This record gives sequence, C-alpha cells and structure tokens, in this order.
Amino acid sequence: MTYVPPNIVLIMSDQHRGDMMGCAGDETVLTPSLDRLASEGVRFARVSCQGPLCMPSRASFMSERYVRDHGVYTNWAEIAADSPTYVWALRAAGYHTSLLGKAHLYRDGAHEARHIDDLAGRLTELGFSEVFETCDKFVGETPNRYTDYLLERGLLDDYKRHIADRSYQGEGESGRNASKRVPMWDSTPSPVPVDAYIDTWHGVEAARWIEHFDRPEPFLLFVGFPGPHDPWDAPRAAVDVYRDREVSMPRSTQRPTLDGTGRYGALLRSFLWLSDTETMTSDAIRGMRRAYAADITIIDDAVGRILGALEGRNLLDNTWVIYTSDHGEMAGNHGLMSKCVLYQPAIRVPLIMRPPGGCPARVVDGLVEHFDVPATVREIAGAPDLPASDAESLLGYLDGESRLPRAVSVSENWGFASFETDRYKLVVDEDSGVPCQLFDLRDDPDEDRDLLPDPHAKGSVDDLMETYVRPFFHTPAARPHPSPFTS
Repeated sequence: MTYVPPNIVLIMSDQHRGDMMGCAGDETVLTPSLDRLASEGVRFARVSCQGPLCMPSRASFMSERYVRDHGVYTNWAEIAADSPTYVWALRAAGYHTSLLGKAHLYRDGAHEARHIDDLAGRLTELGFSEVFETCDKFVGETPNRYTDYLLERGLLDDYKRHIADRSYQGEGESGRNASKRVPMWDSTPSPVPVDAYIDTWHGVEAARWIEHFDRPEPFLLFVGFPGPHDPWDAPRAAVDVYRDREVSMPRSTQRPTLDGTGRYGALLRSFLWLSDTETMTSDAIRGMRRAYAADITIIDDAVGRILGALEGRNLLDNTWVIYTSDHGEMAGNHGLMSKCVLYQPAIRVPLIMRPPGGCPARVVDGLVEHFDVPATVREIAGAPDLPASDAESLLGYLDGESRLPRAVSVSENWGFASFETDRYKLVVDEDSGVPCQLFDLRDDPDEDRDLLPDPHAKGSVDDLMETYVRPFFHTPAARPHPSPFTS
C-alpha cells in the first residue's frame, strides 16, 4: 500500500487561557468541538508559552527557539525574515503550507500598503506558500479580507468606532495616542452580528479553504483566530447563550504584592493600571468572563465547522487536527486583565492533538513548552530538523511510548523570565539576574503568596538559580531595543 503523508490543520486562537474549556474541567464554558478533539486525542494540561505576548510567543513557535535567542521580547520587534522555521521544514518535506487568519509575525503597522494582501511576501519569506492574512480585532488603516467583508455588509464604520473606543495599543503598539475610552474590563457586545463576527468569519473561510483544496501535495493549514483576545465583545446573541449559566470565576483576585519585586514591580504596576483594577468589581469580572466564554464558544463552533469540512471531503482519517493558543489571559486573576505578566493564567495555553482516525483519550500532566508543538508537526511530516531548535517532539505521548517530561519550562517577556518546575516558579530580572518572585505551585496554585521574602525559601531560590537560571542565561538575552522596565 502506498504511504500517504498526513495533512495537518493547526488552529491557533489568540489569548485563550488553558483552563477555560469543558475538557479542561471548566464545565461552565461550552466547547463541544474542542471536547470532541480531546475525547479522540491527547490533551496536554501543563503547556507554557515561551512568552505571554503575541509576537514573542509566535516567533518562538515559528523558530523553535527561546525568546532569549531570537530577541522578539516585546511586540516592538519581529522575527528575522531569513529565520529557519518549521514551515520551511514542511515545505522541504513536500507540503503545501497555507496561512489563513492572524499571523502577527511582523510589524504590519510599520509597513505602508494599500491592502494587507500586499504584505503577503513577509509571510512567504517565513515559509508559507499561500497567505490569507487578516490581522487582529484592532483594525488599523490597512484593509484586509475581513474588513472587506464588513464593508460589503455595511458594518465596517460601526465596527471601527466600537474598536477605537477600546484601543489601548496606540501608535506602533506603544500606547501613544491611544483612543481607549472604556475600562479594560468592559464587555459591551459588538455591533456586528454573530454571523459576521470576526471569529465566525474565520471559521467559514477555513472550512471553505478545505472544501476547495485540490492540490496533490499534503497540506499544512494554519488557521489563526483573532479571538478570544480583548475587547470582550462577543455579539449579544452569543452572550445570551450564557445568560442563565454561571461562568467560572477566579478562585482569588488578590492583587500582587509589589514590594520586593524589583524592576518587575513596574511591569505589574503598569498592567494593574491597564486593567483598570481600581474599578474592577466581581460583577465586572463576571461580565468579562461571560463575554470571553461566549467568544470561546464561537471559536469552538468554528472548529466544528472545520471538522465538518474535513469529514465532508473524507480527509479526517488522514489529517492531524491540533488546537492551541499563543498565550493565556488573566481574566480577573490578581485583579488583572490581558497578559504580559508571568502568572500561570497568562502563560498556560490549551493544547489538544487529534491524530488521523483519533486515538484513546489521554491527558498529559507533565511540563510541556509551546514550541514543542511545531517540533511535533515536523516529526509528523517527516520534515528535517531546524538549526538551533530547543524544542522536543511530543509524538511519543501520542504513540504510547514512555518519555521523560521536561524538568523546567521557561517563559520570557519585557526583560523578565519565569522558570517553572514541577513544584516551584521563580521569576527573575533577565538582565540583572535578580530574583523577583517565588511561588510554591503545589501549596499555592493561585500564586497569592510570594515566598521570596521568606528566609526559609533561600535554599529553593539558590537551587533554582544554580540549576536552571544561570545556565540558561549563560547565553545573554538578545535585545534589539531597550525595555522601558529594565533599561
């Protein structure tokens, strides 16, 4: 029998925290399609992104390298155009590689173009042979295929006004001249109906791509959903599905203790301010999480549409379906919204892998790093290695082989890093090497008690610094531009 290489559908949402899915134990969130994937595949419960911010995380995912090495440690830099990527490796293995949706791999706002399609070359340089890019919810002046659709529907002006009132990013994502007029926790529904909502539209387009694919090669289809990233604006009909449902709430909203956190305290203080934490009540958090859950359900519906398209083409038995997100979301934990801080809700991401034909359901509780996903995709495809990759394939977990979990996972952002072991998490200032926070994740999973000031914790800190931190930064962290928090 002739071997037919499997297709791969890699779905990456934006800012979906790892615990808000039915299959992850949160039965208040309606995710039947993701639950189906988990029931027919492997769910990884302790996956840490390499950076709790879009571009650092996505640059690591593409290159299989730590933020320390590629240098994209904020959204103000971008992955080098000549970087080796897992996508190029799949091209070398004979795959047709297509990107549909949000990429966030380069600074699109820094490039003048009449339409985002004119910038497709920046993504083909990274290995994609076909590009249908749409950017994120915060639409700029450059049109894309989603804004083209809204314009045709007569919805674009209302959508732009709605987004402008919630835009805190400002020029070049610097915060300058931001037009935000409502609190971060605001959950006013979008003026766009569900059938035209951004994540619904992406699901329709992804299914259409599958229905019309007619090339002889196996394919990698990367689908980038812009949600459930803020603003928390799922359309009213989607939120109404949750009207009579309780949504999960943070076990703790205790604000961070800033004393003793060094320069990391400035980052925490900035994100408390951005989150409008002083006016963030329990009702505000509940409203935000209801809208956030509604958007997750919209994405889940889109995943179901993608699975239906694969089944309609008789492709599901020869296609890997992988669902993940680029980073998490605080969603009220510690009185914070958004990401960038190094707490678990911002770092932990969902990961479900369903092989062709499915397999007995399994949950992996060992530490996994997010860039292990593209390494797994390469092994699935029989693609070549990437130079300087720090990733490890997860295929052994799906083949039933025994394998040792990682001893530590590392996440970096804005010049700070967290080192998570099976029990502890240590946050450090990368450039000074000074510890900033220490949590015992076994006794304090909510990270409410910073143990760093406790003299009894000195031995644990010294051991973590000697075993993991100092060896990791034997290679200095790349810095293409200064950080406002560590400079």
